[in-house]
Amino acid sequence: MTDSSDTRTQRKVRTGIVVSNKMDKTVVVEVSRTVMHPVYKKFVRRRKRFMAHDEGNRCRIGDEVMIVESRPLSRHKNWRVRKIVKEAALPGGAA
Repeated sequence: MTDSSDTRTQRKVRTGIVVSNKMDKTVVVEVSRTVMHPVYKKFVRRRKRFMAHDEGNRCRIGDEVMIVESRPLSRHKNWRVRKIVKEAALPGGAA
């Protein structure tokens, strides 16, 4: 018989840009991907927004973050912020 840990599926992971952090412990992450149009054979950009749980309120607008799928945390929130890949530049040019 197999272990229950062996049969557990991989969780989906996405990388995107934080577009809103106005909520408490929640950020809105926009994930972009390019797909080829079926008729015109031109690459078009598709965008999707995910609400993700940010426990420490560490994310700022413009940060590039990695999110991972999780159990439902609220009505619209099924993702968690795994890590901040790249932080946004501070306003005013200070690093």
